[in-house]
Amino acid sequence: MAAENFWNSREQAQKIIDEANSLRNKTEPILKAEKQLEDFQIMVELGEAEPEAAQAKVQRELEQDLGKFFKDLESLELKVFLNGRHDKSNCIMSINAGAGGTESCDWANMLLRMYQRWAEARGWPVEVTDVLSGETAGIKSATIVMTGENAYGYAKAERGVHRLVRISPFDANKRRHTSFASVDVIAEIEESDEEIVIPPTEFAVDTFRSGGKGGQNVNKVETAVRITHIPTGLVVASQSQRSQHQNRAAAMKLLLSRIYAQRVDAQKAEMERFYGDKGSISWGNQIRSYVFQPYRMVKDLRTGVETSNVQAVMDGDLDQFVNGWLRAGCPLKRMQGVRDEEEG
Repeated sequence: MAAENFWNSREQAQKIIDEANSLRNKTEPILKAEKQLEDFQIMVELGEAEPEAAQAKVQRELEQDLGKFFKDLESLELKVFLNGRHDKSNCIMSINAGAGGTESCDWANMLLRMYQRWAEARGWPVEVTDVLSGETAGIKSATIVMTGENAYGYAKAERGVHRLVRISPFDANKRRHTSFASVDVIAEIEESDEEIVIPPTEFAVDTFRSGGKGGQNVNKVETAVRITHIPTGLVVASQSQRSQHQNRAAAMKLLLSRIYAQRVDAQKAEMERFYGDKGSISWGNQIRSYVFQPYRMVKDLRTGVETSNVQAVMDGDLDQFVNGWLRAGCPLKRMQGVRDEEEG
């Protein structure tokens, strides 16, 4: 970064700066934790030298500081689990309503709001790149991009089917309904990534008028872009940007990310079935249940983590479920489990 020609290529310079910041974010918390640990050891030694009456006060202060220290240490430990190839990448999340008409569309919209709140609480900007509204209420599908360090690493815990049980506001007889929506999470792959290249003959680009906001230009010109990958049949679209060029770039990123995720899924299908990481994204394989009536509870069926504070969860308080999944899926724990079986 100190080289004279560092800023000759702004794009390359930005990549190096991002890499340096990522490395600092990994090393600085560890160095800080080591320094705090040394300070606690000194406090213990000084406390032991104090008269008995003063030792109780030192102990209370130490316990209070240790509480925050262990909380920070737990957060640092979770980051260690995010060691996948693309865990630090931005995240592309797709939400799709299941069978159930208006009720499922409303549930998909509730999930969209929940994830937007969760991302905002973490300081990740969120952009809705594509949305298809329901006929009466809610949405049939939506695609959002979360931008931030480790966004994919954390958000991948949400991949699967989410089940809602409540008394439907759309039912005049006030009956209890069960609705489903699927959430798919993939890492954002840059078009410059050499790991995956699509020949121009393998995709078709269509343009159409955007249905979103953007002024007269959006309403008069076909700024929205739809790209179809011919060999796989994958279709992606972007209509959130103001120009066709910007929408094409966003759609291409989405297409590359989906193709990469599809290839990874194909290669690791057997491993995923063995470990139960992802499971089949179908209506009989939900990962989490959200019960509003007759009682209030949100329970993750993979880890057993549950809470009765349903409103907080719907307002984006998902860390307890995400952290629980990361811990349950930690490779070190898997390896220890295999060793225990072998020793048994």
